Amino acid sequence: MAKLYFYYSAMNAGKSTTLLQSAHNYRERGMRVAILTPRLDDRAGAGVVASRIGLRSDAVAFQHETDLEQLIERDIAALGKLSCVLVDEAQFLSRSQVWQLSEVVDKLRIPVLCYGLRTDFRGELFEGSQYLLAWADEMQEIKTICHSGKKAIMNVRVDEQGHAVQDGPQVEIGGNERYVSVSRAEFKKVTQGQGRIEPMQDVLPL
Repeated sequence: MAKLYFYYSAMNAGKSTTLLQSAHNYRERGMRVAILTPRLDDRAGAGVVASRIGLRSDAVAFQHETDLEQLIERDIAALGKLSCVLVDEAQFLSRSQVWQLSEVVDKLRIPVLCYGLRTDFRGELFEGSQYLLAWADEMQEIKTICHSGKKAIMNVRVDEQGHAVQDGPQVEIGGNERYVSVSRAEFKKVTQGQGRIEPMQDVLPL
């Protein structure tokens, strides 16, 4: 039975890696998949999903106003049966787009796997995440760790000195140089001005 899935986490938990592995698993069994990614996240180039460990795949880039149900229907009409739809950076979906993806599941009987952040740098839900949490059939957290050693569940936006940024637009594309995944306790600490965080952590050799 097709379902709408939401895999959520803090930043740098391996969401894109997991998405690309899922796509590989389907393709390895001769099943066609559609990978969707928001056009506004162009860090790897528009229409590309890339992971920090080097995996990457072409994807269909969509806009905030794109009707995703119609997009999938056109894809099937042009290229044939789809076995799965995978959505990267799903926090950037609109409420309408989450509903459209639920229609892909309920009407077209195609499973939809969405991967994204749960909350922004203020600890507030993104629109896409809010409605995926409300409407998804199944949800699963992809876990990662804070520099303190605790589980990271929140994201801090930092300046060049590693101080937490409190103001600004909800959406500001960036990676390790701009955001740090932290525990709730660490989030409270740094957003209250108690200390700083190095945006880029040293990577230990294997």
